[in-house]
Amino acid sequence: MKRRPSLIDLFSGAGGFSRGFSSSYEHVLAIDNDRAAARSFKGNFGTAIVLCEDIRDVSCDDIRYFINKRNIDVVIGSPPCEPFTGANPNRKPEPLDRLYTDPTGTLVLEFIRVVGCLSPKVFVMENVPAIMEGPLKNALRKEFKAVGYERIFFNVLRAHEHRTPSRRVRVFISNIPIKPAKASERLYVWDVLKDLPEPSEEPVIPNHEPPPRLSPRKLKRVIRLKWGQPLIQYEGARGVRLPNLIKLHPYRLAPTVLGSSRFIHPFDNRLLTVREQARLMGFPDNHVFLGGKEEQYNQVGEAVPPPLAKAIADEVLKFLVK
Repeated sequence: MKRRPSLIDLFSGAGGFSRGFSSSYEHVLAIDNDRAAARSFKGNFGTAIVLCEDIRDVSCDDIRYFINKRNIDVVIGSPPCEPFTGANPNRKPEPLDRLYTDPTGTLVLEFIRVVGCLSPKVFVMENVPAIMEGPLKNALRKEFKAVGYERIFFNVLRAHEHRTPSRRVRVFISNIPIKPAKASERLYVWDVLKDLPEPSEEPVIPNHEPPPRLSPRKLKRVIRLKWGQPLIQYEGARGVRLPNLIKLHPYRLAPTVLGSSRFIHPFDNRLLTVREQARLMGFPDNHVFLGGKEEQYNQVGEAVPPPLAKAIADEVLKFLVK
């Protein structure tokens, strides 16, 4: 293609998915209902139109108006995964109810609706692999077929295989196969944290202010933690115990970074800064997160890791230039 492919990002968050597409694509429009995340997206992709709206309130005509009726090459997006993930203790027991009756789960159908409106050459929707559980896979095939896409691919990718120093397994549902080559080398926690200066109230690197302080009681327990051990555990779906406040092992992959994740620095008895957590996801230091501190951590944890997004973007571009 002589021009850069046009891109729309739904449920865009702070722009981790879009960051991977930034070098070769034109960001036309992003939609997210979180005000802080929308501000972050606009701050990082200033030429894009950013709608801070509930996608359920955005019609096809609204979108066509904002994009000036132009054709869109690629639609990407990350509808909320909470209705589907096993980390959610309130997940509905019947898989189809997660898609059709959970109000948050139905946002996946909104993504499909917008794809049907725009008929892009390629769409890529990210979510947790549990969205394929039971009859959900066939239900998604049926829904995409109803808006004009006969063939659907469920591409399960692992972030750490694409130069991200943390574990993250996600499915990328698309109308083309996405099979990027794995990186020849892997990055680990200390590879990306070792060159950062001490956190400062006026940091040279954005989002590297001192993290929230641990209480004296927690600090005593943190000092006794070994690498890889969690300070607390919480209950997920079906009573599964899940760790949090893990003291990172410097020479291994970090666990999956979630919106609720907080980690203990491997050598300093403190929480990671937002920037340190962002580095575990592969964000470049010039990608800035706006809003309150908790909102910033959430934006990092809810993103698609940019190195993985870049691997996907390159595969999509190969398809477009055939």
